[in-house]
Amino acid sequence: MFGILSREDILKMLGASPPLVENLCDAQQQVQPNGIDLTLKEVALLSSPGSLGPGNESRALSSTSPLVFDGLGRVDLLPGCYLVTYNEVVNLPKNIMALAMPRSSLLRCGVSIHNAVWDAGYSGRSQSLMVVYNPQGFRLYRNARIVQMVFFFLSREVAQGYQGMFQGENI
Repeated sequence: MFGILSREDILKMLGASPPLVENLCDAQQQVQPNGIDLTLKEVALLSSPGSLGPGNESRALSSTSPLVFDGLGRVDLLPGCYLVTYNEVVNLPKNIMALAMPRSSLLRCGVSIHNAVWDAGYSGRSQSLMVVYNPQGFRLYRNARIVQMVFFFLSREVAQGYQGMFQGENI
């Protein structure tokens, strides 16, 4: 079986061990007909350059400086790039991969989130790049639903799941 997981598939897999996604803030709100909304845990500024070459020896991730939420749990962002960390931990079995797209409300405010593929076998608390394009800036609240993750059954289980440097990140 392959295709996109439905709400019913997702709900069933939330009860697995390990669950497909754990640490949900509110499953009733977050589980959608075709995916799960991931929520904001942290926002950080990129504070140094990074580098990427043909091999891992030339990879250097940018340093980050976490932003502080105010007493109402919000942060005002100027136009620019930010690294966001999600509350949820994703645990993909070896027959499922995932993609995520920004929620349409973000796009309508001039904000987007860019991310990469979540490979089969990945487990961790992911991060993505948020870009505020709106010249007026953007206000963001802790635990806001910011992307919808969509899960895809593969045509068959991969022999070896994700083994990269981000396995188990931020847990």
